Amino acid sequence: MFHALNQKATARRHAIAVGKKYEELSLIVVHLGGGISIGAHRNGRVVDVNHAIGGEGPFSPERTGSIPIIDAVRLAYSGKYSEKEFTKMLIGQGGLAAHLGTNNAYEVEQRVKNGDSHAALIYEAMAFQVAKFIGTMAVVLKGNVDGILITGGIAYDKWFVGKLREYASWVGPFFIYPGENEMEALAMNAWRVIQGEVKVKEY
Repeated sequence: MFHALNQKATARRHAIAVGKKYEELSLIVVHLGGGISIGAHRNGRVVDVNHAIGGEGPFSPERTGSIPIIDAVRLAYSGKYSEKEFTKMLIGQGGLAAHLGTNNAYEVEQRVKNGDSHAALIYEAMAFQVAKFIGTMAVVLKGNVDGILITGGIAYDKWFVGKLREYASWVGPFFIYPGENEMEALAMNAWRVIQGEVKVKEY
């Protein structure tokens, strides 16, 4: 339901950087990609997170995010769309794609830099919604936030991250870890098993 590999890998990487154990920290980890997930990490466990894969949370480059449910019900039963078409509107063709005709956040970033005021409005709206969910996770952690970790591809965008800071820097200190690290996370966890730090779990 969320970007578990990258969130956990980023949290562990941060713990090493600050000389602590992941299990000692309370963190908010924000994965900014095609989908956006914001997780509350407390003492080595993700205790709350938005259902990013299912479209819950802030809108993203290709997902509508949380929307008023009654409007969604009315549209779903309007007879205008099949289930497949309606789902695609919510997940795949929503968010930036619906508003700006592209799911490429880098392209939107360039449009903002080139003075496109409409692109700036939509992009800041996305940052505003992400910041609101950072605030939500601060409540989950009862205000005990050791750090807000920003990761994923959009974390390279200083303008977008700057907007997040404007809205949510009061929650806790920001740390930026751009990029997606799924393969490194798999390798790191395999190494932890080999070293005897953790046991393999079967689900």
